[in-house]
Amino acid sequence: MNFRKIILLLAFGLAEVLATDRPYTLRTLDYSPFLYRYHGETDAAPSPKSLFFWHATDSSAMLAISPILAFDIRGGGDLGDTIQGYEGGLFLRGYKDSIDFWLDARMFTERHSAVPPKSWDREFLENQGDKDIEGELKYSSYSRYRGNLNIKMGFGNLGFARDVPHWGPGYFHNLSLNRHAVPFNQMIFSTEIGPLKVISLYGDLLIGTNSMSTDNLESRNLYAHRYELNFGNTQIGINEITVLYDLNKPWLFVPIVPLFIEKGNYTEENNNGALSIDFNQRLPFGFRIYSEFLLDDMESPTSLIRNDNIEAKWAWMAGLGYAGIFGDFKVGSIAEYARVEPYVYSHFKPNTAQIAHLGYPIGAPNGPNSQTINWLLYAKRKDAFQIHIGQEWAWKGTDYGSAINDTTPFVHYKAEKYFLKGAKMEYSLTPAIAYSAKHYAMSVEYSLFGKSAFCSRIMLLW
Repeated sequence: MNFRKIILLLAFGLAEVLATDRPYTLRTLDYSPFLYRYHGETDAAPSPKSLFFWHATDSSAMLAISPILAFDIRGGGDLGDTIQGYEGGLFLRGYKDSIDFWLDARMFTERHSAVPPKSWDREFLENQGDKDIEGELKYSSYSRYRGNLNIKMGFGNLGFARDVPHWGPGYFHNLSLNRHAVPFNQMIFSTEIGPLKVISLYGDLLIGTNSMSTDNLESRNLYAHRYELNFGNTQIGINEITVLYDLNKPWLFVPIVPLFIEKGNYTEENNNGALSIDFNQRLPFGFRIYSEFLLDDMESPTSLIRNDNIEAKWAWMAGLGYAGIFGDFKVGSIAEYARVEPYVYSHFKPNTAQIAHLGYPIGAPNGPNSQTINWLLYAKRKDAFQIHIGQEWAWKGTDYGSAINDTTPFVHYKAEKYFLKGAKMEYSLTPAIAYSAKHYAMSVEYSLFGKSAFCSRIMLLW
């Protein structure tokens, strides 16, 4: 195996996981690698040139280790905190025979303006108790990691990861599994038979909003399957999800098990399920259209059409994308609309089988009883300089059914629902500029008007 084949093997083994954008911690040198997969360009293989690099003379194994250092200032009115963050860690990747892996592990040290400090990435934040002369808490530290170990077998791939799956054609609002969720531990099996790709996933979800909460002594287990048919310009996918509360059934990991049928064999109060179908169609002149419909629950088909009670729990997303190349620039646009009915992702009792992790949905990021329009314009010059202009129009209801743990105070099957009751339209504008080179990157992003958030960042990687 020559050196070029080593690079291609790395690309095949790592690209699907590495290409996920990371809007919070553990950002990479590339500001938005996932966006440019959607742009239709081929991902570049991870460069083997790192500070520490070794490969076997017969090319049967390889190891690359890259130190990481970064500094950023982030926060804003939405968070209620301003953070000066320092981070350092290691990015490891490699393979041996049919096993490949990568690990991104970092330690963070932060100074906060808020008391107590706020967590920017929604995960656990450890406060060290270091005080300045005014006696205010200023210092916190914590660690984060993402990683993947993948075993290639003749009939499929088996992977073990801590990351966020993103299933379906959307960029912002995939309804079943979405990249904006908080990362969780998972096991994945995938295989392909002609145009059919099958993915089976198990995820360990946490019930409480704090990872160290005693709520998490009880378990919340996710099982999900995706069946995707790829006909070149047309892709069709079916996703099914089952979440079990304080119950675990490994049989659900088997790819041929229809989860929406099998869930009927378990106690209703301890399981929650959803089923979605999506399609993606590539059009001439660089355009594509796509959509996803998710069904969380329904009393009957007619009640779904009437859409007047809380048993009609569904969501719909649709989008239009454009990707083009003009000289040295890759340019594009993504416009996406999502409507999520009240009580979607919720369950009968709080902190049980909600389709959520650490208090946030693993599907559409704005959660139940929401309506959102996003429009992103972007350009990238020679894989280095990027500019993004994002706009969002968002409505979020305030009535029952607007939060993950909402339950109804009325008789369950007769309660009415009110879509977007109490909602006000919030418009936000987010410009971003980024520059990435081989071993360093800089970026600045601000959210204005309806959102108040910012992040200025510089990163080094050898």
